[in-house]
Amino acid sequence: MEHARRYAILGTGALGGFYGARLQRAGADVHFLIHTDFEHVHQHGLVVDSKDGDFALTEVQAYRDVHEMPRCDVVAVALKATQNYLLPSLLPPVLADGGVVLLMQNGLGAEEDVARIVSGHTVVAGLCFVCSNKVGPGHIRHLDYGAVCFAQYRADGAPAGVTNAMHDVARDFVAANLQVELVEDLVLARWQKLVWNVPMSGLSVVLNADTRALMADAHTRALVEDIMDEVVAGARASSGRHLDSSFVQKMLGMTLAMAPYRASMKIDFDEHRPMEVEAIYGNPVRAARNAGAAMPLVETLYRQLKFLDTRNLGLGRTPSR
Repeated sequence: MEHARRYAILGTGALGGFYGARLQRAGADVHFLIHTDFEHVHQHGLVVDSKDGDFALTEVQAYRDVHEMPRCDVVAVALKATQNYLLPSLLPPVLADGGVVLLMQNGLGAEEDVARIVSGHTVVAGLCFVCSNKVGPGHIRHLDYGAVCFAQYRADGAPAGVTNAMHDVARDFVAANLQVELVEDLVLARWQKLVWNVPMSGLSVVLNADTRALMADAHTRALVEDIMDEVVAGARASSGRHLDSSFVQKMLGMTLAMAPYRASMKIDFDEHRPMEVEAIYGNPVRAARNAGAAMPLVETLYRQLKFLDTRNLGLGRTPSR
C-alpha cells in the first residue's frame, strides 16, 4: 500500500496558504514554513474564506525554520519569485530522498534554477489559476477559480509527458476537491500562463486598475488583447510552441467572467514589496530577443515596471549635479 505523501509548503501566503490548507483539510500531512505570521498561525491556525465554502484549521504544523521541519515527499514552493535566492538554503534540508519539488510560481525559467539546487530530484511545475488574497495574519480570501495545471521539467526543454510524479501529486489535489489538469509540455504551459499574467499583472500596476476595470474600457481591453497576441508570438518565436488561435479569446472571456480581482503584482506594489518583474517580463522578453523576435508592448511594460519597482522600494537615487 502506498504511503501518504508528506507536504512542505514554503510560503504560506495567498497561494501556499490556500492550497496547503485545502490539502490538510482533505487529510494530507502538511507542514507550513511561515515568516511574519508564525506566532498567529501557531496559536490560532489558518482561516480560509472561499467561494467553495469557508473553513478554519485550528491547528497547523507551523515552522519558522526549515531545519525544524521533517523531510517531505513534496516540497511546494509558493514563495514569490523575488525570493528564489533563498531556495539553495531552503530546499535541501526539507526535501526527502526521492522527493518532488512542486514549483507554484508565475513567470518563466525558474525550474532550471531549482533543478540545479536539487540535482537528481524531480521538479514539477504547478501553474495555479486562482484568485486569492491574504487579507490578514493566517487569513486567506479565495475569490474565484482554483485549478492547478501540473507539468514536469526536462532539462532539454522537450515535453516530459504525463509522469508518475504528476499523477501522485494530482491525486492529493483531487482529494482536496481541486480541479487538476496534467499536461505534457511545461514550456507550452508556462507561455499559456503568461498570456494572462503579462497584460493583467502589469497593466493593473501601471494603470492602477483591477481586472474588471481593465476589461470594461474599450481602449484597455484592446491593449490587453494586443499584449496577449504579442505573448503568443513570443512563445512561437522563442520555443516553437504554437498556441491555438482561440486561446487569447478564451483568456479574455475568462477574465470577463471572473469577479473583480486585484492581481498579486498590484498587491505587492501597493504593499511596497518587490514585484516579480524579471520572472514575468524580463525572462520572456529576453527569450524572444534571443530568438530574433521583439515584443515591444511587453518590453514597454517591463521598463515601466522596473522604474516603478525601483522607485516604490525606495531604491532610486537623485542624480548628482
